[in-house]
Amino acid sequence: MTKTKLALGLTTALVAFAAATVAPTASAAHEATAHAKKAVQKHAKKAHTYETVETHSSSFSHSNSSNAKVDALESQLQSLQSEVRSLRAAAGRPQIDPDTAKVQELDQWMQTSKEHKEHHKGGKDNMVFFRGGYNFGDSSRGGLGATAGAGLLGAANLGTTGDPLAGGASVNKDAWYFGAGFDWSINDNLFGLAPNTEVAAELMFDYKQFSEKAISPLTGSKLTVNQITLAASPKIKFLKGSVIRPWLIPAGFEINVISPPSNGVTYINPGIQFGGGVDYKVWKDIYVGADARYHYTPDNTDGVNTRGVTAGGYLGLGF
Repeated sequence: MTKTKLALGLTTALVAFAAATVAPTASAAHEATAHAKKAVQKHAKKAHTYETVETHSSSFSHSNSSNAKVDALESQLQSLQSEVRSLRAAAGRPQIDPDTAKVQELDQWMQTSKEHKEHHKGGKDNMVFFRGGYNFGDSSRGGLGATAGAGLLGAANLGTTGDPLAGGASVNKDAWYFGAGFDWSINDNLFGLAPNTEVAAELMFDYKQFSEKAISPLTGSKLTVNQITLAASPKIKFLKGSVIRPWLIPAGFEINVISPPSNGVTYINPGIQFGGGVDYKVWKDIYVGADARYHYTPDNTDGVNTRGVTAGGYLGLGF
């Protein structure tokens, strides 16, 4: 009986020591303690069984039964030692909790989003703008003979040359213009080639008026020489996030609609535009800027030349 109690005491001490050694965290310690309790209860039950047998056995077999119980307890101790070694090995390996991994991934995503938001804080990527200024043509607008030849204005009021602007009056090279457009942001780093260098698509239109001439002294009729330009261009903006942002248009496509038509009754003249300018951030998403563009057409369109320079300012709103 004394040996049995001694073995049970050794078992309990060994299990408690294993639980304290293996369980580095609160949850692991709890699991180890529960495991130890189950083991002690299991061994106590077995010991109780052995004691019951011992009480009803004869004195002749008392010694043999005690030895058998000690041997059984030693076997159980060895089994417990194996389990302790296994628990130690498991505790030494890093445990990856799926829920913890998901939380870490979510935190990383939130941090990345916050950095992106801070990088673009106080500014919008897209812009709508309203512009105006002056046009300086390479040459005077011409090609108005088709209007007289078709008899649309009446040859009697056109002077001796058949041109509605005859008698020393010619269409000016210069004009004033106004228009609007918008920039649509495509990329923030020039497609990986340069940081803080934005690529945008610009769509723009403007109206130019060159002159307004009287063509009939009797009726007071006037002829207005004007032009509408529609353009689509790539735009490269530098210093993203700065108050002052210079930009350039390497080359853009434009269509010029002229009125009156050319000598060949043509009213569309395609061309290319090149330009540059600067944005200045006034407050929040309100900008002012200035730009200059050169409009190039390879050839005259039946006597009409639309080549020239436009220069002016604009007001922009970010969105």
